[in-house]
Amino acid sequence: MATELSRRSLFDRLRGGAKPVRPPWSRPEHIFTDSCTLCGKCIGECPTGILKEGRAGYPVVDFDLGQCTFCGKCREVCPADCFEYDAARDPWTLKARITNGCVETKGVACRTCEEACDHGAIGFRPRIGGGSNPNVSRGQCTGCGACVLSCPVRAISLEDPVEQEEFPA
Repeated sequence: MATELSRRSLFDRLRGGAKPVRPPWSRPEHIFTDSCTLCGKCIGECPTGILKEGRAGYPVVDFDLGQCTFCGKCREVCPADCFEYDAARDPWTLKARITNGCVETKGVACRTCEEACDHGAIGFRPRIGGGSNPNVSRGQCTGCGACVLSCPVRAISLEDPVEQEEFPA
């Protein structure tokens, strides 16, 4: 079964599409897409408006539209078996990743992502000669996406570190 899932992820990548980000607490992709009725109720109920129709009409999270508050409304209105809620479990494994496109590394004062992060997951270490290096604490990062929207140069993305280890670049 794990081989089948890995193969499915690989073929999704070969088709040119990144793995879609489903709403928090979504079941694994193959179960989610098999269960989802495409009713759109989760999209309509999202108070931050970050859910939209993705490929084939399935709901996807778009962090360019805002951040996730993990309110659970998408899960509550879903008439299908698309979610697996467990209060003791993180809603997803997404974590912020700041690329070298960050202007702080080039000596330009910014730090909007640090200010946007309510969880204190983003910090900066000064460098000798000027500029700062961004640092994301994976333990503190919830993957809410507040930093993505705040970055004026789009140097932040949310990625699944587990998946990155499974498919190295």
